[in-house]
Amino acid sequence: MKHARRFVAGTLAAGALALSLTGCGDSADSSGRLGRTTQGTESASKDPKGPKDSRGADAAEPSAPATPAPGGAGDEAYRKWGLTAPLAYAPKPAQKPQIPKAAPGKVPVIDRIPVPDGEKVVFLTFDDGAEKDPEFLKMAADLKLPLSMFLTHSVASSDYGHFEKLRDNGSGSTINNHTLTHPNLRTLSFAAQKKEICGQQDHLQERFGTRPPLFRPPFGNYNDDTLRAASECGVSSLVLWRVSMQINNFQYAEGSALHPGDIVLAHFRGPAELKGTTETQMTTRMLQRIQEQGYRIGRLEDYL
Repeated sequence: MKHARRFVAGTLAAGALALSLTGCGDSADSSGRLGRTTQGTESASKDPKGPKDSRGADAAEPSAPATPAPGGAGDEAYRKWGLTAPLAYAPKPAQKPQIPKAAPGKVPVIDRIPVPDGEKVVFLTFDDGAEKDPEFLKMAADLKLPLSMFLTHSVASSDYGHFEKLRDNGSGSTINNHTLTHPNLRTLSFAAQKKEICGQQDHLQERFGTRPPLFRPPFGNYNDDTLRAASECGVSSLVLWRVSMQINNFQYAEGSALHPGDIVLAHFRGPAELKGTTETQMTTRMLQRIQEQGYRIGRLEDYL
């Protein structure tokens, strides 16, 4: 019940978070996507004393060395992609967390997974689909990164095969809905929102064979019409986030460190939008920040 209460509180705050964590903007600069209320940029990599917790104190080390779950990356893959230690993966939980039900005719809003106390696990999500870097295909396959991909038809459809390769590389990655054209849904009528959501459901079902259960609204913006439209389109959950990866570091919705159950937002973006940084370099930095704080990586769909 304690986790359920905490999750309900996070769900009630999701609308406010959507305003402060407006992902999928045009600029790689954090101020353009995260809003004025977002907390400071994570800077553990620059602190010789190591990562800090949300109070600014030295972050506690994990109680035991983290080891990859069965089926994870090979022993040498991490060195190839700029990491100093193997990634740690969270196994599929024996029982899924209790997710509060939404009101009739609507879908629940999820911005953090209610994991058990002390379970340091976060989840990787990638949005849009504009960048289709062949090197990232190799990286994700080598490291067996479990990605929850939220694709926008207008930018991803030029090469859906790229994302199919990410889905089928043995990592358990999934393809989900991020609308047809990436509009601010709060500015649209119910009928227009339903067209954006159902239209992409139809495209993804036709191309990949399944109707995605998860949906993410562009910029994190949604209203009651969004929740009703998503439900009518066959979506089971609307997924937001609490942490956004920028070019070098994280930005947080609260505090200055990761929290158990955080959903991490990243984007399929290349050097033109990342000020010369490649998608693989950005991802390496993201994985380093996760390791520095002693977290494992889980597969989002295993918990929903």
